[in-house]
Amino acid sequence: MTMTITPEIAVGADVLTRDFMAVRRGESVLITVDTATDPLAGQAVMNAAAVLGAKPMLLVVPQLPYQGALADPYVGAPLAAAAVSADVWIDLTFPYLAGSHVHDEAMKTKKVRYLLGGDMGAGGIARLFGKVDLDRHYAVQKAFDEIVHGAVGRTVRITNEAGSDVSFALAKPGFIKPRRADGPGMYLVPGACTMFPELETVRGTINVAAAFHEYYTPLRTPLAFDVAGRIRTVDGGGGERPIMERALRRAAGGEYGYVIHFTHGIHPAARVTGKSFIEDMRATGNDAVGFGIPWWLPGGGENHPDCVLTMQSVWIDGIQVADRGRIVGPDRLARLSEELVPLAA
Repeated sequence: MTMTITPEIAVGADVLTRDFMAVRRGESVLITVDTATDPLAGQAVMNAAAVLGAKPMLLVVPQLPYQGALADPYVGAPLAAAAVSADVWIDLTFPYLAGSHVHDEAMKTKKVRYLLGGDMGAGGIARLFGKVDLDRHYAVQKAFDEIVHGAVGRTVRITNEAGSDVSFALAKPGFIKPRRADGPGMYLVPGACTMFPELETVRGTINVAAAFHEYYTPLRTPLAFDVAGRIRTVDGGGGERPIMERALRRAAGGEYGYVIHFTHGIHPAARVTGKSFIEDMRATGNDAVGFGIPWWLPGGGENHPDCVLTMQSVWIDGIQVADRGRIVGPDRLARLSEELVPLAA
C-alpha cells in the first residue's frame, strides 16, 4: 500500500473537494472514515479541504456491520451532531452511512452536501477524480441519461458473456446526477449512469462477478439470480451465497425483494481491483445491480445489497447502446464516449 500522499493522490483529493464538492473557504467539512478505510484517503481529503481554507474534521468510527438504516444502532451521538452541523460531509465509511437516521437528519437541514464515497482508497480518489476530465465525463453521462429519460416505459435488455440475460421496462429516473455538488443534498462519485426498472417487469437471469452483502468481495464462482418481478432463486457463489441470501432477506423484510437499479460504468480510469465496490462498478462497461426494496416503498431504504455484473451489452428500446462494455451507439453518445479517455497527468 502507498504510505505517502503522492502527487496523484493530492490532485485527486483537490478535484474531489474544490471542483466536485465545491468546498469554499470557511465551510465546515466532515470526513467520516472507519477502521477499514485506507488511512491516506481521509488524510488526503482533509489536507485538500484545509488548503481551500475550509475547516475540516476527520472522524473515525468502528467499521459498521451494515449500511444505511441497518447501521442506526451502531451510530453514536457525536457523529450525529457533527453531521447535522457540517456544510459538506464526505463519507468514506463502508458499509456506508447513506440512508441511516443520521444521514436523513443531515439531509433535512437543507444545507449539507453529502458524498457517498464508500470504500474508495487513496488510489481510487486519484483515479476517479484526478484521472478524468469531469466536464467530458458529464457530457457522456448527460447524453446517456437523455436516452434513458426519453425511453421511459420502453424495454431495456442487458446481457453478458457470463450468461446474464435480463430485460425490464424503464421507470422514471429516481434522481439526476449533476456535474457539481454546489447545492444541498446527496451526491455519488462520478463514473456510472443509472437505469431504474419498473420493479415487477424485471425478467431473466443475472450472473455477477462480485458482491457487496455484508462486505465487498470478488466471487470465485458467480452468483446467479433468477428474477420474475421479485427475485425467485439465488444459485452459485459458493460460501458467499448464504451471506447474500441473508443480506437479501434483511433488506426486504424476510423475502428476497426486487432488482431496484442497474447502472453502466463509463469511467475511463477506474480499475477493477476487487477491493473497492465504488471503483469496480464504475469501470467501463461494468454494472452495479442493486437488490432489495426501494426507499420510496414501505420497508425500503438504503440498506440494499449490490453486485457487480461485468462487461455488459445493453439495448434500449431495441437500439444497441453498449457491446461487451463499450458504448457503440447512438452516434453522438458513442462519439462522446470515445473522447472520454484517462488523463495522462
